[in-house]
Amino acid sequence: MSTGFKFTPKMLGIICNWCCYGGADLAGVSRFQYPPYIKLIRVMCSGRVDMEHVFRAFSKGADGVFVGGCHLNDCHYITNGNYDAYGMVQLCKKLMEHIGINPNRLRIEWVSAGEGIRFANIMNEFSVEIEKLGPLGKSEGIDENALKSKLEAVTNLVPYIRLVERERLRVPFRSEEEYQKFFTSDEFNRLFEETIAEKLSISQIVSLLREGPLTTGEIAKVLGLTPSEVSRHLNSSSRQRFVRYDEGLKCYALA
Repeated sequence: MSTGFKFTPKMLGIICNWCCYGGADLAGVSRFQYPPYIKLIRVMCSGRVDMEHVFRAFSKGADGVFVGGCHLNDCHYITNGNYDAYGMVQLCKKLMEHIGINPNRLRIEWVSAGEGIRFANIMNEFSVEIEKLGPLGKSEGIDENALKSKLEAVTNLVPYIRLVERERLRVPFRSEEEYQKFFTSDEFNRLFEETIAEKLSISQIVSLLREGPLTTGEIAKVLGLTPSEVSRHLNSSSRQRFVRYDEGLKCYALA
């Protein structure tokens, strides 16, 4: 008799009221099957989904997060909020990759109110992918405390990242081609490194030190950085009076 444990993921879908929710409703009425463990939250527009919602979901134990909206250029609002959702998800994926979380745990799709079968198929495909990945953190090789620290660091930095996104990372043209081109470009990677990467590393270090003093080597091991990289971030943090070196303990602590 098999005693193997079957992993049942925790999954959250945040979907727009006008199209994707209509597709989900049609899937239910038509009795198209998809896993019951996918919990749905309805918002008026996918553009209202914030990166803080995404990382809070992961912090609360979600193994996968889905964002659903109207097809591009079919948004019910003149602001075309689904483009904002698209950009937000691409930035979240980059942040996830930076802290060692598989970006495939986050997915965005466009579903119209008449596409019930498409909605069900997407949910089934995504759930299979998350089942294969396993529990959040486990397949990435991140222990529970480190995962908590990494997600906390990103969440704390969200207000700053929003500002950077508005000022430096906005795509000037509303077209899927332009968005794909920008978020896969060397320019985006350069801007991310210049404006976000270092501050995110510092935020992770501060989050770790809230649990207690640590040496450079201990911090490097948790964050997956080299000791020299950690030292550079610690020197910067010391100048900003975020952290201090404890001579007695021979390690770093919060200032």
